[in-house]
Amino acid sequence: AGSPCAAAGPFSVGAAALLAALMGLLVLATVLGNALVVLAFAVERGLRTQGNFFFLNLALADLLVGGFCIPLYIPYVLTGEWRLGRGLCKLWLVVDYLVCTASVFNIVLISFDRFVSVTRAVNYRAQKGMTKSTILKMVTVWIAAFLLYGPAILSWEHIAQKSILPERECHAEFFYNWYFLMIASTIEFFTPFITVTYFNVSIYLNIRKRTSFRSESLPLSQEDCKMNFQGKKRKRSIFFVKPANTHKHEKRADSLSPTKPQALKFSLHNLDNQSLNTNVSQDLPALQVDVKPKPHRNSLYKTTESICNTTSRGDIANTMTNKFRLSRDKRVAKSLAIIVCVFGVCWAPYTLLMIIRAACHGQCVHYSLYETSFWLLWVNSAINPVLYPLCHVSFRKAFVKLLCPGKAKIHP
Repeated sequence: AGSPCAAAGPFSVGAAALLAALMGLLVLATVLGNALVVLAFAVERGLRTQGNFFFLNLALADLLVGGFCIPLYIPYVLTGEWRLGRGLCKLWLVVDYLVCTASVFNIVLISFDRFVSVTRAVNYRAQKGMTKSTILKMVTVWIAAFLLYGPAILSWEHIAQKSILPERECHAEFFYNWYFLMIASTIEFFTPFITVTYFNVSIYLNIRKRTSFRSESLPLSQEDCKMNFQGKKRKRSIFFVKPANTHKHEKRADSLSPTKPQALKFSLHNLDNQSLNTNVSQDLPALQVDVKPKPHRNSLYKTTESICNTTSRGDIANTMTNKFRLSRDKRVAKSLAIIVCVFGVCWAPYTLLMIIRAACHGQCVHYSLYETSFWLLWVNSAINPVLYPLCHVSFRKAFVKLLCPGKAKIHP
């Protein structure tokens, strides 16, 4: 934020026109994309969940980048001179540092929210919509972002009792103060990046543990009460369910009296002790099933339904719910990883070059390299709205509804 470009000088007419067109496209993409996110929240109630409000907070910061910061910077880049006055320079610096830092803190907040939704799902689901806690977190992001750079931008020259800012340039007074930039960068980038990395790793390990546990437990939902019946159907046969022989000397069941349910595999036999090649991996008591003379397909469905109805419907519902949550959490982890990776790629070059540049007072980092890394910060603001629909179905449906009226109503 707040890059000096006086060293660049004016460009040729062709180069200036090309740069102006590219920067204009970036402004357009950033404003339209983030405005679409804000509009989606305004018209679609399905998006107004606790976690999504943090995306709204991020979109507001990115919208200010495209609507205020970049437009004021374009003439500065093209001419190499700041011609808008010292007062507007101060305002631009405060807003630029504010919104860029707020974007970083919002990404941390989003990562923390997703971390809680995966690792503390019960408590998280108890909080729905916009709560006081949600508002407090959103406001805290903006206050913390301002306090990091705002007071220094406004008061540095007064505390130092002099200004090092040349005429027709616009950058912060601390631009070459290595100690301040090192501390600020640690708070603005290094600590947030380590934090979101920790959240991502924790989410990944949590999902991996649950996936492993789910595969070992083999719930009924995976079996789906699937049974393969072989042989011809008799007009009327009596069947009973008994445990499969897991030990060579286990006594064979020979009556229809109820037995205590066991957590074993069961097989289906008739009174002639002929196996019907049927396995049900579930706790089942002894069971009597009447098979009536009906068409082949209906007979199969009736028998399957009789077996499945003896299982606990509550267990099946819980299994299916857990399966859905696990699938949802995997999508959350993937989307969060994409957003964080883009954040790291866009911010790391600028942060490192800013520290190096301050250490050598701008003599060891080429201007064009630093300027490119500086623009990456703003490119990140244009990319974020594109990541929302790619990573979140609810956002994708909301965007489609806004851009293509007449589509089906969105469900959260």
